[in-house]
Amino acid sequence: MKNNSALPLWLNAEITYKCPLHCVFCYNPLNYANHNNELDTESWVRVFSEARKLGSVQLGLSGGEPMLRKDIETLVEESCKLGFFTNLITSGIGLTEEKIGNFKKYGLGQIQLSFQDSTKELNDFLSSTKTFELKSKVAKLIKKYKYPMVLNVVLHRLNIDHIEEILNMALEMQADHVELANTQYYAWAYLNRENLIPTKEQILNAEKKLEVFRKKVGNKMKLYFVLPDYYEIRPKACMNGWGTTFLNIAADGVALPCHEARMLPNINLPNVKEHSIDWIWNESSLFNKYRGFDWMEEPCKSCNEKEKDFGGCRCQAFLITGNPDSTDPICDKSPNHHIITEDVEKAQNKIIDKNEVQKVIKFRTDKNSLALSEKITDG
Repeated sequence: MKNNSALPLWLNAEITYKCPLHCVFCYNPLNYANHNNELDTESWVRVFSEARKLGSVQLGLSGGEPMLRKDIETLVEESCKLGFFTNLITSGIGLTEEKIGNFKKYGLGQIQLSFQDSTKELNDFLSSTKTFELKSKVAKLIKKYKYPMVLNVVLHRLNIDHIEEILNMALEMQADHVELANTQYYAWAYLNRENLIPTKEQILNAEKKLEVFRKKVGNKMKLYFVLPDYYEIRPKACMNGWGTTFLNIAADGVALPCHEARMLPNINLPNVKEHSIDWIWNESSLFNKYRGFDWMEEPCKSCNEKEKDFGGCRCQAFLITGNPDSTDPICDKSPNHHIITEDVEKAQNKIIDKNEVQKVIKFRTDKNSLALSEKITDG
């Protein structure tokens, strides 16, 4: 089935899985350490060019940590020449003043900087690195070179109570955009979900503090607060629908309709080393698998909301039910919704001992990834 309407407007290039951070909520695949055959510079530039011809307008350079690529300046420059609005998504490690200055000359549109918390202690614990002070210096450089200051903080049980301090940190940094993204439970976050799912009380308190802060700053700062799926009764329209808008190219060249899709069973993973972007987007079985509505089972098939949420997330359905064709269990119409409510109930009753958390939580490390890889088969 050839796709004749949707365009991959948003291209995300995970240019490397290498990363000096070891975040407990990372969305990179659990077996990322097995995927080390990265695309070379020429291949990435070809991908950018083909995607641009197909209609892509926004490019995210992510990872891993994209600054670990020795050719990062070339990739930024070439993407800007092609006319992309290019967004660098970084922890700040490796982002020197010289590089920021060069990126400005090339036309880089935006730098999105991640923090794990407003405190040095928790920021460094959650990433298992000593990076808080470095990130703070990079934030100043971003403002110095007149980039819009885009700050991203992933929220979860261990840091959501610091939301007021996080917002004040953002204000002090003169952030223009602040994304407070509650953890979505895939990959490493799913593995660690028992210690990351916040309580309902934490969510409500965070929302109250956010509203007070909104009134305080007015239009000075754009704030985005994304609720965790586990506290919803309807699924999000994942990626605006499968294969409609978003195209992700992994470090090893695998093309995916979302960050997590390589976990799905019984699929053929197309690779840019073997196929053009045009063929992958329009002809491949993976990108056509969940387009439209014909694939849906009940209750999605006859649901009057299916055009709003497109059945929710296929990866979440697979993770929780073992069947990627089933209704996203976030939806309270799903026969599996009870699994979500049980996980949330456990979170309400769980007492978190931070000393114990350090012993049981799984950090994103090569060692842990290789150990987990023995249990995982892509596709």
